[in-house]
Amino acid sequence: MTALEGKIAELKQQLFTMAGIVEEMVANSVKALVNKDPALAEQVIGTDEDRVNHLEIENEDAAINLMALYQPEASNLRTIVMVIKVNNDLERLGDHAVNIAEAAQFLIERPAVKPLTDIPKMADHAIAMLKDSLDAFTRSDAELARAVCGRDSIVDDLNDTVKRDLAKIISVDPTTSDRALKLMMVSLNLERIADLATNISEDVIYIATGQSIKHGRGKPQDAEH
Repeated sequence: MTALEGKIAELKQQLFTMAGIVEEMVANSVKALVNKDPALAEQVIGTDEDRVNHLEIENEDAAINLMALYQPEASNLRTIVMVIKVNNDLERLGDHAVNIAEAAQFLIERPAVKPLTDIPKMADHAIAMLKDSLDAFTRSDAELARAVCGRDSIVDDLNDTVKRDLAKIISVDPTTSDRALKLMMVSLNLERIADLATNISEDVIYIATGQSIKHGRGKPQDAEH
């Protein structure tokens, strides 16, 4: 292993540490909502967000320094560029978790609009997609990355179901609109988390195979529900 490859391995490990925090933020933001736990929501919004923002800056600086010091080429350069992109995606994922936690703070203090069934399912799928996209990145596993892309439609369909159900509730009882709209926002943020996991997987496919499947080019078949 060259000195550069060692530095890249360290950078990737730092990225996985950040990813673990983000995965926990997403899980805890939904758990705070389901279990009506304001302290957990506050943890996501305060301590966890600060840690992710700090790591995002640290990782980007380290990646830029590697490019300046070693002037990498070919696969090493592609890996460092990928690290920068994933780093940015993870910071955005943390922002979505914070949005969910803030909605949880609002909803915890008010009567439930409906039983929470589809939103926890969405969270489970989105977190699993994120974990698999990062595993695919670690192993340069294009097949696993393609499978993640195919699962995005599952979360999209659940989001559509949540929106339809909540729209019906609002139409029957307009006084629920503020709470229902907050739940729609939670659902939308989970859908965005799945989209970002898909973005990471698309980049893995490009790095591993040279094939771009963004914007529908060569898009894998949807996974079965």
